[in-house]
Amino acid sequence: MSNMNPSLSEGGKFYSLGIDIGSTTVKIAILDEAHNILFSDYKRHFANIQETLTELLQESWQKLGDLTLHPMITGSGGLTLANHLGVPFVQEVISVSTALQELAPKTDVAIELGGEDAKIIYFENGNVEQRMNGICAGGTGSFIDQMASLLQTDAAGLNEYAKDYKSLYTIAARCGVFAKSDIQPLINDGATKEDLAASIFQAVVNQTISGLACGKPIRGHVAFLGGPLHFLSELKRAFIRTLKLDEEHTIELDNSHLFAAIGSAMNSKEDVAFSMKDMIDKLSGGIKMEFEVARMEPLFASEEEYEEFRNRHDSHCVKTAPLEDYAGNCFLGIDAGSTTTKVALVGEDGSLLYSFYSNNNGSPLKTAIGAIQDIYSQLPKGVRIVRSCSTGYGEALMKAAFLLDDGEVETVAHYHAAAFFDPKVDCILDIGGQDMKCIKIKNGTVDSVQLNEACSSGCGSFIETFAKSLNYSVQDFAKAALFAKHPIDLGTRCTVFMNSKVKQAQKEGAEVSDISAGLAYSVIKNALFKVIKVSDASELGSQIVVQGGTFYNDAVLRSFEKIANCQAIRPDIAGIMGAFGAALIARDNYTTGYQTTMLTIDQINALEFETSMAKCKGCTNNCRLTINRFSGGRQYISGNRCERGLGKPKNPSQVPNLFEYKLKRLFSYEPLSADKAWRGRVGIPRVLNMYENYPFWYTFFTKLGYQVVLSPSSTHAIYELGIESIPSESECYPAKLAHGHVAWLIKQNVDFIFYPALFYERNETEGANNHYNCPIVTSYSENIKNNVEEIGRGEAVLRNPFMAFTSLEIATDALIQEFKELPAEEVRRAAAAGWEEMAASHEDIKKKGEEVIDWLEKNHKQGIVLAGRPYHLDPEINHGIPELITSYGLAVLTEDSVAHLGKVDRPLIVSDQWMYHSRLYAAAAYVRTRDDLNLIQLNSFGCGLDAVTTDQVNDILSGSGKIYTCLKIDEVSNLGAARIRIRSLLAAIREKEKKHEKREIHSTKLDRVVFTEEMRKEYTILCPQMSPIHFELLEPVFNACGYHVEVINNDNRRAVDMGLKYVNNDACYPSLIVVGQIMDALLSGKYDVNKVAVVMTQTGGGCRAPNYVGFIRRALEKAGMEQVPVISINMAGIETNPGFKLTPNLLIRAVYGAVFGDIFMRCVYRMRPYELTPGSVEDCHRKWVDRCVAFLTSKRPGIPTFFKMCRQMIEDFDNIPISDVPKPRVGIVGEILVKFAPAANNHLVELLEAEGAEAVVPDLLDFMFYCFYNQLYKADHLGTSKKTAFIAKAGIRAMEWMRSGARKAFEKSKHFHAPTRIETIASYAEPIVSIGNQTGEGWFLTGEMVELIKSGTNNIVCTQPFGCLPNHVVGKGVIKELRRRYPKSNVVAIDYDPGASEVNQLNRIKLMLSTAQKNLKKELEESGQLKSVHKPVQDQNKSAQEFSQKNDSNTIQESLAEDERTSA
Repeated sequence: MSNMNPSLSEGGKFYSLGIDIGSTTVKIAILDEAHNILFSDYKRHFANIQETLTELLQESWQKLGDLTLHPMITGSGGLTLANHLGVPFVQEVISVSTALQELAPKTDVAIELGGEDAKIIYFENGNVEQRMNGICAGGTGSFIDQMASLLQTDAAGLNEYAKDYKSLYTIAARCGVFAKSDIQPLINDGATKEDLAASIFQAVVNQTISGLACGKPIRGHVAFLGGPLHFLSELKRAFIRTLKLDEEHTIELDNSHLFAAIGSAMNSKEDVAFSMKDMIDKLSGGIKMEFEVARMEPLFASEEEYEEFRNRHDSHCVKTAPLEDYAGNCFLGIDAGSTTTKVALVGEDGSLLYSFYSNNNGSPLKTAIGAIQDIYSQLPKGVRIVRSCSTGYGEALMKAAFLLDDGEVETVAHYHAAAFFDPKVDCILDIGGQDMKCIKIKNGTVDSVQLNEACSSGCGSFIETFAKSLNYSVQDFAKAALFAKHPIDLGTRCTVFMNSKVKQAQKEGAEVSDISAGLAYSVIKNALFKVIKVSDASELGSQIVVQGGTFYNDAVLRSFEKIANCQAIRPDIAGIMGAFGAALIARDNYTTGYQTTMLTIDQINALEFETSMAKCKGCTNNCRLTINRFSGGRQYISGNRCERGLGKPKNPSQVPNLFEYKLKRLFSYEPLSADKAWRGRVGIPRVLNMYENYPFWYTFFTKLGYQVVLSPSSTHAIYELGIESIPSESECYPAKLAHGHVAWLIKQNVDFIFYPALFYERNETEGANNHYNCPIVTSYSENIKNNVEEIGRGEAVLRNPFMAFTSLEIATDALIQEFKELPAEEVRRAAAAGWEEMAASHEDIKKKGEEVIDWLEKNHKQGIVLAGRPYHLDPEINHGIPELITSYGLAVLTEDSVAHLGKVDRPLIVSDQWMYHSRLYAAAAYVRTRDDLNLIQLNSFGCGLDAVTTDQVNDILSGSGKIYTCLKIDEVSNLGAARIRIRSLLAAIREKEKKHEKREIHSTKLDRVVFTEEMRKEYTILCPQMSPIHFELLEPVFNACGYHVEVINNDNRRAVDMGLKYVNNDACYPSLIVVGQIMDALLSGKYDVNKVAVVMTQTGGGCRAPNYVGFIRRALEKAGMEQVPVISINMAGIETNPGFKLTPNLLIRAVYGAVFGDIFMRCVYRMRPYELTPGSVEDCHRKWVDRCVAFLTSKRPGIPTFFKMCRQMIEDFDNIPISDVPKPRVGIVGEILVKFAPAANNHLVELLEAEGAEAVVPDLLDFMFYCFYNQLYKADHLGTSKKTAFIAKAGIRAMEWMRSGARKAFEKSKHFHAPTRIETIASYAEPIVSIGNQTGEGWFLTGEMVELIKSGTNNIVCTQPFGCLPNHVVGKGVIKELRRRYPKSNVVAIDYDPGASEVNQLNRIKLMLSTAQKNLKKELEESGQLKSVHKPVQDQNKSAQEFSQKNDSNTIQESLAEDERTSA
């Protein structure tokens, strides 16, 4: 190691080397003292990072000679390498900002796209703030590569195409997989590559702006960095076009793709220097890294095992016959898939005469014509094709082009083919290029179809893309997997995450074979656990047929058999089963003498076609039509949702469509004219709960003399109006639309915008647990208030009172409060009129529902209840699905038009506490009683509550022999999957009618197992781990009170995997962890499952948490352990158990335990980072844990001893000798489980301490205070019981008093802060969010953040489960407002979920820390001294011994005895 003095090297010149290791490329830059670039280059590393870096360094050595360099590494893949080379590492953003500040100091915003990351960096008066893509890699370089491969080109080719575009299509870039499903139909419908390329770039722009800016507008001078923006001129042009930048504000940079490398060179350290040769030697030594990505067992243990596997599968063959020798009639089947076209020709006995499988190459029609020409060239004389059938994605196009005889939905075709191989088949699993299907067969009909919805595809094409990126062919890549030693575990999340997991594994030296085998496992895990959602693969069925091109890959098939623990049948024609099935259908439909309509070969040879695109102007859907014109004047139009696009009238057969009726009924009121509206104009956004309550608000304001300005029907253009202020990229589309509607209203200059927050909806359903609105519906107006700039600046007025529609009185009181400027009597009259009008509108809809049912009976027709939320009426949200259904001749009803006819058997397994959902359950209960109705549930992507409802609706329907269909919808309007679902449902209904099956109607009532007094004596009660510091004290408390409670300590990765198996995967991360821990423990064999119970807290609030108890019961049922009682601990009286009671004795001890735990948390986290003797803090902690447990389990633990212990404990910690090196303090707030459970937040506290920071975590007791405090607000504003509020107030007083001993000791201490009172925290939150935000952590989360900032902790990690509903509002939603009020605040929101990449979390946390370190340094310089920021430390030399002697255990024994005397 030549660690020489720089002045001696090369005549005193200082050369710095910057290395940037990205997710796909390695970049280096060598600078001289004046920061001139001497050498720079960039190479793709195909996961061989060390070799690529060596090559780059060798090139620079040849050019510059053996210089002595001062190296610095940066980039998402650089950290492990930096540690191994002994080279310093700098955070990417810091290096980029260093380079920008020197080379382009005018920059206000830098947009950087990399291989898998997208970042926006804002520079505001010296403060650097960065947004990074969190859990989704849509719209990054790898996304562009994926899209380019769809168009059979590369990124540079895409750029060339985009130069000549004519029109843009909307494509979702939120996820590569969605975009695929948007682009594929366009390719199939013949869109030009030029237009597609430009649209892909536009999608990237939209994704970056809406997904990353998250409510922070991009203004001023903008610099574009990173490979994609450097090499793709059209992508950059799309950004400039969308951001409306002129030349002055677009910063042109020469080496924009090398900025991180240049910046890291500028940050190099003087004291680290190597010669070029040293660097290359170090690299060539080969670096062994430890495994961080988990590994799985090999696919095949030995060659013999593989041979046996091959032989078994080679036996499933279709009977073939050579075409040239065949005589007789034959039948043609065409399967036009999304990426490939398959053709099969079968004889009269079903033998396969000809098969064809080829990529579409962008034109399915051309491909099919080629195949048919090929058949005819081989047909012997006298052999005729007498009937034909098409199926698959392009079924209608093929049928129209060749005038085929039949067309059948693909699921039915697949079933026909599978039944040919195995008549008893009960499950078909089909994994194709980009779709997955699981078809369940019951009594010879298709019973249910599951398709991959919006997300998680990337099935076959994903493996292909991966093989390409590693320079492998698909076949070689698949072969490599078979004998891999350590397949990597890629989990079951979005395919792009897998990219980052794979990258991480590659950095750890995983072989290509390990990656290939890992992918094979993950494709199957994705299919089983994410798409089909089986907890246990044995649920699939006993006779499974697998098909689809992906199963040709032996590794995938083997991993399926391993995971599903079964032997599947893979037909040798797995890839063309659809076409084979279609041909068999044609054969079955043929009757002698039938004349086929199919074109003759001469007509096909002469067939010319041209494709053009048009937009239908029939309604706001603006469907994109593809018009295929064939020779002879025929044309085929696709892309339309209703008949109008074909030039026919809409809904010609006049089938009732209640979606249409209800929209008119709700919104066709005439507002007052301007001259009559003497009080002014009020704007109402047409969003979320307005689809339920608009008649009320319209009448209310009109009666008061306002002109009501309602925003127009949603369109994509309205969505784009509000895109800049959306704070969270993962919330549902209906919520995102609200920003656009409000933006539209602001442009209308109304006097004020009225958008109330309705906590409780009307209590419509008797017997429901509650009548909340969903957290997003309730408090979305808060997001508007905190993120729409015009409102923040006071240019527009938003009034959003929190109120309840529990009854007219409660609503009226709230309105009188809100409109104090109006006479109360007038408000009261207007409210009464509004209430009456709202009731009338509900009655009308019910009446209409009954009329439609009469119509069905009279005309012997079928109807579909298209059930969702009120706002699914919005055509921009439902994308015309109702019209699609009526086009098949079925009537469409809404859930609220039939809910009053249904009777739900209660109690349900779920906590039935949301009014819209109670209605959903009632509608389902009605549908199950009728044979002429079926239900399809609409489910918005990202809707957390539907994790609860979809399972419940499924139970109600399938429990009584009905078919359950659920359609996931979001901003993407491609209806391919919806069409397949609806047609499969229709096919199944037809089959059922043919068979005249009798259904039995079963009750869905939950018979819960009650925990009895007898059980208490001998049952072990399992409790999931939430906060180790607290729970080790609470466990003995319960045991001292006569229970046998065990806290489960398996909160690890295995528990999460177990959770994925047993919980609906849309459920939030905490519920996965909780259920996973419980199931893992119960299945471990450690407990007697007939002598064990489970305990879980239940708050009864409006988010998903009260449903954890239901999730646990459902999991137990799935595992066949219904006998295990689930005990709910709640204060709301939701459920009670005679054997488990919260007695005063238990509660007092529990509060003691919680206070002790909070003291430990405060003291340990405050002192541990600074301790002089490593381990001294932990020793003190353990010593006191023993004493606390002794106290908590003593006979009568009294208050005096308790206060004394609190005081001594705090003094003891306070006197541990610590250093006075200042460190940044980082607060941790967020969802309660993720905040406290190290397993859930990836050991965040340890991470922060390892990175040189001090963690500050607010108390657990505060959450209890918050729950009590909410009752006070509810009684004042939402009309709940005053008695409850009185009890809550007493509870707050009592707990405050019990905490007072600790509070006093903290106030006296040298190092600690005392806890803040709940009233103070509420007053901190109130200016930002209303105290009415009470779902999840609610206003309390915002309050905690402000409290941290005010007490000097400006850096905060806001931990939240991915897609946590309340956090969209009170977490991510308030960050912008916090920054405005507290410019020093440095908040990063981190999403946690099973698929989140830790590398990404780490990068974002590190960035926050680097800002924290910078701010700390600045503060210390300003105060003119680099010394401790905390209270001064006195008398550190006093030996710690004295203190421990003072409190030795006999004093405690004495005071315990003293307690018993006093309490006696």
